[in-house]
Amino acid sequence: MHLTKASMEDLARIVEVLEDGKNQLAERGVDQWQGEYPNISQVKADIENGFAYLVHADDHETVGVFSILPAPDHSYDELDGEWLLDTDRYLTIHRVAIHSAHAGNGYASGLFKDLIDHIKVHREDILSLRIDTHEDNQAMQHLIEKYGFKRVGTLHGVYRPEETSYVYEMLTQQ
Repeated sequence: MHLTKASMEDLARIVEVLEDGKNQLAERGVDQWQGEYPNISQVKADIENGFAYLVHADDHETVGVFSILPAPDHSYDELDGEWLLDTDRYLTIHRVAIHSAHAGNGYASGLFKDLIDHIKVHREDILSLRIDTHEDNQAMQHLIEKYGFKRVGTLHGVYRPEETSYVYEMLTQQ
């Protein structure tokens, strides 16, 4: 498994994986990503800004996607909680999805492990990683906590009016 930065040539595959992710969430009864987010405009912006990444299997097939955004991430302007570290030297993980055809093969765990290891070793300027997920997305909550993120608060209505998300942070340079 390896991670690479996405290009506009990857747009269709990224949209396909995210749509598959929406379907997986719906099948599990999780009301996350069931509206207009994430959408093709968001994906294009992620690619154009260098924020979009691909998760590849050993045979180089794209099996997952995610985005890494630099600070400030205004999604968190209305955080109901408190950061572990009040800093602008953080990155935010958004739009994580592994295609259902590759679920259960450890790709999501590999993504988190490789990304965290890379940030700790190669980005000493980054002091924390932040991420959020829907209150009902227990699978993602488990994965986030498994890799050492601490829940620091909640967001209300950031993605959709009635939606609550849990927010997590991990300190990377301890």
